[in-house]
Amino acid sequence: MRLALFFMAGLAAASMAGAAVFQLDFSSDPAASGWQKIGNTNLFQWNPAGQNLAVTWDSSQSNSYFYHSLGTILARDDSFHMSLDLMFQDYANGTTPGKPFDFEAAIGFLNLSNAMQPGFSRGAGINPTFGPDNLVEFDFFPAFSHFRPTIAQTMVSTNNAWLYNQNNLLDMTPGQLFHVDMDYNGTTRTLTTTVTNNGVQYGVTQTIFVPDNFDFRATAIAVSSYSDQNGTGSILAHGTVDNLVITVPPPPVQNFTGAGTNVVWQGQFTGRTNWLYTLERTTDLQSWTGVTTGISASATNFLLLDTNPPPDRAFYRVGADRP
Repeated sequence: MRLALFFMAGLAAASMAGAAVFQLDFSSDPAASGWQKIGNTNLFQWNPAGQNLAVTWDSSQSNSYFYHSLGTILARDDSFHMSLDLMFQDYANGTTPGKPFDFEAAIGFLNLSNAMQPGFSRGAGINPTFGPDNLVEFDFFPAFSHFRPTIAQTMVSTNNAWLYNQNNLLDMTPGQLFHVDMDYNGTTRTLTTTVTNNGVQYGVTQTIFVPDNFDFRATAIAVSSYSDQNGTGSILAHGTVDNLVITVPPPPVQNFTGAGTNVVWQGQFTGRTNWLYTLERTTDLQSWTGVTTGISASATNFLLLDTNPPPDRAFYRVGADRP
């Protein structure tokens, strides 16, 4: 899977040391810092007076997201973190006619390419035909019928395998402020989530251990209002999200520089293990030619060469692929 962001010598260079951190306290318009909306955009409204994001989770609508690209592709060997404040004003399950069962309000990591596909159906649950791929998310299911309210963490792999922990059978009482911390340790392959209310832990720490045959690819962080198309449950909930902090590994290409002659051009950059890198060249910024094959290394300092550069001006970029 290729990262959609490229770094070009002669046009732009990017550098970031250590982890990448996205912080959003909603004191200013989030659109100014790269946050976007897709689907039914009215479900997500910046509240400048309250300095938070007003969210409607309405499963009768199409899949809708308030999201930010991560600038990297997360997989099971990466470590990453999400924390946020969450308050509901109201919620109910079974709000769509003919879909009387439970449904989740969700916030977490997803693969934007998958999530934007017409057939993406998180509300279908564990379903080989309609089920989604590539999710790591926090979920809340309001009570319905004889089922108790549930705080959950959920992971879905690249091939629709599911891992979840739903052992916090607790309500997120409307009007109460909850703080959510979700942490994934790529070394131990462990996802943990804790929820606090008024500074006191609320329920148990939830844990998922990721087996060797389970992997995912996440490219964005999102507040997600999923459609109940193809599912049997539904939800209508209103709430606010605030103080969102996301920590992910740095971009796979950093400190990209290049120099050369009419005999050889070389690009240098800091990369990461478990990625494949390709040097690409253009003279018109329209069509690109690969001048190396996908290269990986155990070290993080990379040198890619074009041994047959054109006599006139050219631009270079590095494509980063996550196999």
